[in-house]
Amino acid sequence: MKKITRDEILNIYEYEKVRPEKRQEIIQLKKNRRLFLGDLVHLVFENRQTVWFQIQEMIRAERMVKEEEIQHEIEVYNELIPDRNQLSITMFIEIPDEEERKKLLPKLVGIHDHLFFHIGNKHTVRAVADERSKEDYEYGKAAVVHFLKLTLTDEQVEDFKNMPVKVEINHPNYKAIAEIPPNVKEELIKDLEAD
Repeated sequence: MKKITRDEILNIYEYEKVRPEKRQEIIQLKKNRRLFLGDLVHLVFENRQTVWFQIQEMIRAERMVKEEEIQHEIEVYNELIPDRNQLSITMFIEIPDEEERKKLLPKLVGIHDHLFFHIGNKHTVRAVADERSKEDYEYGKAAVVHFLKLTLTDEQVEDFKNMPVKVEINHPNYKAIAEIPPNVKEELIKDLEAD
């Protein structure tokens, strides 16, 4: 999937004019790019549109106008765009209550190492977390956001298209499994086929 380039990024003023419309587009898009795993975890599958929106939102929130800051933001977020035969996943751990969060996050250290995709009864593939998730072990508690990639072979991509796919978290302190629904799977197949 093609990375975001500087010429695609709007300045803050131009972005404000289209933001309400773009926000609605992304909300609609993410409905078909989200998967809930149990009560605490949900996954969002990233693509060019979701990444473009995140870059624009960061520039807006941080009021970035310096070229080097904008370019840095583009480079950081471009890491989320999946390559061929790949899915890019943002894993969110949602524990609204602060006391509960303090109790649970230390028990979920390493959760990012326990995300598996079961393609039919034929393949089990583990998603791989980026370096930022490794800080979990350092700080002794799970981060609330993790970035992962799932890389498949050509054969696995073909089977992904034609077989049921289940996603599982198999962490000692958190277990959940869900089948990817047809509307989400349809979006993910587009990602896997994108060059």
